[in-house]
Amino acid sequence: MSLQTLRLKANADKRLRGGHLWIYSNEVDTQATPLKQFEIGEQVVVVNERGKPLGIAYMNPNSLICGRLVSRDVQTPLNRSLIVHRLKVAHSLREMLYPESCYRLVYGESDGLPGLVIDRFYDIFVVQVSTAGMEAVLDEIVEALNKVFNPKAILLRNDGKMRAMEGLETYTEVVQGELPELCPLSENNTELLAPLQRGQKTGWFYDHRESRAKVQQLVQGKRVLDLFSYVGGWGVQALAAGAEEVVCVDASHFALEVARENARINNAEARFTGLHGDAFEACKALVAERERFDLVVVDPPAFIQKKKDLRNGERAYARINNLAMRLLKKGGVLVSASCSMHYQRDRLVDMIRSNSRELDRSAQIFHVGYQGADHPIHPAIPETDYLKAYFARILPAG
Repeated sequence: MSLQTLRLKANADKRLRGGHLWIYSNEVDTQATPLKQFEIGEQVVVVNERGKPLGIAYMNPNSLICGRLVSRDVQTPLNRSLIVHRLKVAHSLREMLYPESCYRLVYGESDGLPGLVIDRFYDIFVVQVSTAGMEAVLDEIVEALNKVFNPKAILLRNDGKMRAMEGLETYTEVVQGELPELCPLSENNTELLAPLQRGQKTGWFYDHRESRAKVQQLVQGKRVLDLFSYVGGWGVQALAAGAEEVVCVDASHFALEVARENARINNAEARFTGLHGDAFEACKALVAERERFDLVVVDPPAFIQKKKDLRNGERAYARINNLAMRLLKKGGVLVSASCSMHYQRDRLVDMIRSNSRELDRSAQIFHVGYQGADHPIHPAIPETDYLKAYFARILPAG
């Protein structure tokens, strides 16, 4: 394969040499290598201003991040062979950590495959491609999955928001096998079902696995409220661990139907209540009805998707956590989570502090949750470290 060369400006190779994988358009020497000469998805050899090779990247000349490094060996492009190797390396980590074959198999840059996410549900694999460079090798990705795992079924959930930024169409397609409407999975010794085709993202959120396990230690005989519950990832695992009652709140009728089915297969439907509607309005109603819970989980969607959303997003996090605290019994536990990468941990802690003081209470943080080990953090790419969950006991001021 003969590849074109992409030349960087002077000193623009520092981040790449430090381990990062992204190339920004303003780092390119466009006099020597004009961006318009590259095709979307094309692979190139990246060199510094002195012509020293740095590796192979795929390109999108129309994007702010115009290149993503996929190999530091200029003789090894992104092809079926390299994808097979990266899948095997990724699999070895998950196999070491999880006895059941249910996990995020590929987490983009952290697994050396930027723009690619693969979630595994036993022998069913859900693939999400968010960049043009990965879309260009989609056939090779499917072939590599078959080489390493021989899947029963492969679903492409290529309907994420990032695709529009890359100039890609969105679509969902079963490219191999047949999918059940609800796909079985196992998490924290709990059998569950996920709607892979109709659900959010890949159909399930594996990233809070460890924090859900912590919740299971706290809920025996307790009353639990699961806000933004989706299909009951937190709430149903609380039921499986012996919660006396769980109330799941979500804006989707369909998600609550799946949550109820998840409760049923865990012999806990009688202890499950689904509340359909906006979580903010549902909390206001529960406060007015003087309802109280031993533990409340606040795990909303990303209120802060971009830096410009920071102010309004912080207000939203503060409002919903304030309502959640009002719904806790004395000494109850708040689990306050955020998947917004731009919402820093210290800001979330300060929000818990300020809300507790506003309500004349004190907060006692006793556990901090992070993304699961199947979402490994790339030490050079802060964006791969996005998830947090603070466990706080909310006490009367004293």
